[in-house]
Order: sequence, then structure tokens, then C-alpha cells
Amino acid sequence: MGVLARIAVCIVGLIVSAAAGFALGYYLRNRFVGQRIAEREEEAERVLEEAKARARELELDAKDEAIRLKQEVEEDNKRRVRELNREESRLQHRRESLDHRMDSLEKRERHLREREEKAKAREIELDEAWDEHVQELERIAGLSREEARQMLLDEVQEETKADAARIVREMESRAHAEAERRAREIITTAIQRVASDQVAETTVSSIDLPNDEMKGRIIGRGGRNIRAFESVTGVDLIVDDTPDTVVLSSFDPVRREIARIALERLVLDGRIHPGRIEEMVEKAKEEVNNVIREAGEEAVMEVGVHGLHPEIVKMLGRLRYRTSYGQNVLQHSIETARLASMMASELGADVDMAKTAGLLHDIGKSVDHEVDGSHAIIGAEIAERYHVPDEIVNAIAAHHDEREQSTLEAVLVQAADAISGARPGARRESLEHYIRRIKALEHVATSFQGVDDAYAINAGREVRIMVIPEKVDDVAAINISRDIAKKVEETIQYPGQIKVTVIRETRAVRYAR
Repeated sequence: MGVLARIAVCIVGLIVSAAAGFALGYYLRNRFVGQRIAEREEEAERVLEEAKARARELELDAKDEAIRLKQEVEEDNKRRVRELNREESRLQHRRESLDHRMDSLEKRERHLREREEKAKAREIELDEAWDEHVQELERIAGLSREEARQMLLDEVQEETKADAARIVREMESRAHAEAERRAREIITTAIQRVASDQVAETTVSSIDLPNDEMKGRIIGRGGRNIRAFESVTGVDLIVDDTPDTVVLSSFDPVRREIARIALERLVLDGRIHPGRIEEMVEKAKEEVNNVIREAGEEAVMEVGVHGLHPEIVKMLGRLRYRTSYGQNVLQHSIETARLASMMASELGADVDMAKTAGLLHDIGKSVDHEVDGSHAIIGAEIAERYHVPDEIVNAIAAHHDEREQSTLEAVLVQAADAISGARPGARRESLEHYIRRIKALEHVATSFQGVDDAYAINAGREVRIMVIPEKVDDVAAINISRDIAKKVEETIQYPGQIKVTVIRETRAVRYAR
């Protein structure tokens, strides 16, 4: 029992202690909370007082700022008012100045009107005085105004004409000298790099026979063989008294070449009859056509021209059998192409165009005996048919001035053609053609009014014209030389150039008795 009692006493003690501790804790907690509340309240009052003080300070600052802004606005308004007043004063001054100027202008305008009226009146007076003066001069001189004006114009025209002729003469002399120097340089450079062989022009071919008996076999019974040969070839076969020789004659060199080859083979074969003649002629045609094609291809390759139509190349090869005044036309075409290309290179022109145009410029001669017309125009039509460029077509057509030249290359082709044909040894002229050209040259010169006589000298390279001094003065002599040169260019075909010299000579003759 004692133990239980002690435990119970201990438990009761513990309970009482716990209750006392709880009561003490509650008391202490309430006291601490009360102190904290009091402190918070004091802090809140302090913060409130500070906020009120800060608000008063901000209110005072705002009032000061408002006062300052108001003062600034008032100062700005006063400044603008002063500026407006100054601007208004300036505008008022300008208005007054403009008014003053307007008054001055009106006064000046009135003054000018008055002076204009006075000037018109003075002009009328001067016109009347001038008319009276002119009438008096006309009365004294015995000439009307129109007659005097015409006389003065005639005198001025004569003086001007002489001055103009002198200036033209000087300019032409300088231009000719410079052009001749430059042209000689270019042409000499081109010529010295070109050389080609020449052949004699001919329209007949001679065939050597082994004996005169062969002539009879060529003629045949009743002349049937020679008739068959001439019919098939289109060439005249001349059998005369020349020993061991017969002659083939034809204006067409290709036909003549075919006939020559066929007849030589017939003579070697010995079997001559119409059937054999036709067979040999056909073989000769094939051989000549092959030679023509190869000649055209060789010429194109030699010059360096590409892209030509095969038919044009073939026509070019036909020129191998054509000659002009002793000059082979194919070689002349090759030479012209080289000369034109060299001059084009010197002058900065189109070298390929000049080369092609030079090679094709005489292409019309391959068919000109078959087609009517100038070989230049025929050649241009052929080139145009095979789609050759228009510039080259123009150069072909214009190389004898039958059309106007449109490019520098066309001029170079014409010059190269003249150089190739006119250089020493290039061509031979027949006497008949030479005499006909000389007569035509003298006839052109004597067809002009005021010309007394004309003489072609220096193998037709110069024509000297004697004019009547009473009808032709120095100025007219210059014009006549220019007109004659122009007409010679238009009407006569000639290689190179022709010098036209007009001579005006006055002779005074008296006899001492």
C-alpha cells in the first residue's frame, strides 16, 4: 500500500506541477503578446507621423514646381509676344518698301512708254528721211534700189566664189596629199606581200596531130565526125593548112577545155566516129568538173574562207578557165581577197568579210556568157541566192560602182580589185579596146561647155583639157576638172586612176611694124 500511495502522490504532484506550469506559461505568453502589440502600435504611429511629414514636404515641393512652371510659361509667352511684335514690324517695313518699289516701277513704266512713243515717232521720221535719201541716191546714181542690190550681190558673189574656190583648192590639196600618202603606204604594204603568175588571154586552143592523115579522120566521111564533135562540144573545130595542127575556137573556156581533152584522147585512141566522140566528151566533162571543183576548194582553202555553199565553190572553180585582159580570173580573185584582207587589217575593218567579198567579187564571170547583164550584178544575185551575208552581196555588186557601197569593206574590195588589175604586168589590153577607151575619154572631156580640145596621154592615165579663157575663168576651171573626173568615173571602166588636168592659158599677140 505504501508503494501505491507514493505513486499516487507522485502522479498528483506531477499533475499539479503541470497545471501550474501551464498557467504560468499562459500568463507569460499573454504578457509577451501584449508587449508586442504595444510595440507595433507605437511603430505604426511613428510611421504614420513620418508619412504625414513626407506628404507635407511633397506638397510643398509640388507647389514650388507649379510656381516655377507657371513662371517659365509666362516668360515663354512674353518672349513669343516680343518675337511676334518684331516680325510684325519687319513685315510692316517690307510692305512699305514694296509699296515704294511699286510706285517707282509705275513711274518707270510711264517713262518708258513716253520714250517708246518718242522712239516710234523718231523712227517714222527716220524712215521718211531714209526714203527721201534713197530716192535722192537713186536719182543721182541713175539706178533703182533693186538694181543696186543686185549689183552689190554680184560683186560679193564673185569675191566669195574666188575665196571659196581658193579654200576648196587648199583643202583638196591637203586632203589629197594626206590621203595619197596613207593610201600609198597601205597599198604598198599589201602589194609587196602579194605576187601571182599571169597567163595570156586566148579564145583558141591548138591541138598537135601526129600527122596530116589524122585531119581526114577527124573530119570523117562527108564531115560527119567534125559535125558530131562541134555539135556535142559547142566548140568550132578549125582544120586549115597548118601542118599537123587543128584549132579549137570558143568564147566559153570551159567548153574549149572539154573539147581539147576529148580531142587529144580521140587522137591518141585513133578510133574517131560519132559514138566514140560522145563517149570521150562525156569523160572529158567529168574530168573538167572534177578539176573545177578541186580548183574552187583549193582557192577557198588557200584564202582561208569557210562556210561557202558547194555551188558557189564550184562556180569559183570555173573561174580557173576564165581570163580578163590576160589575167586569170581565179588567181585575180585570190589576189584581190588577199589585198582586201591586208588593207582591212591595216584599217581595223572586218578582215573575214573583206577576204570573202574579195574572193567572190568576180563570181558572176563564171556564168556571164550564159546570163545577160553585168558580171557584178549577176554575181550579187548568185551570192544572194545562196544566202551570202548582205554586206558581202553589196561589196560584189558595188565593185564597179553599179550600186552604192554601204560598208568600208566594199570600198576595200573595189580598191583591191583595181590594184590587182592595174599593177604592172597584171593585164594586157587589146589595141582595139585601148583605142576605144582613149576615144571615150577624150569624148567625155570635150562634151563640157567651154572646152576647146582634150588629149589623152600617158597611155590613158591622164587627160589634158584646153579651155577657152574668155569663157572659163579660174574658178570655173576647177569646177570643170571636178565635173569631168566625176563623169569619167560614172561612164568609163578603167583600171587604176585617171588624172584630169584643165589648162587655161591666155595669150597676147601683137606685131611690131
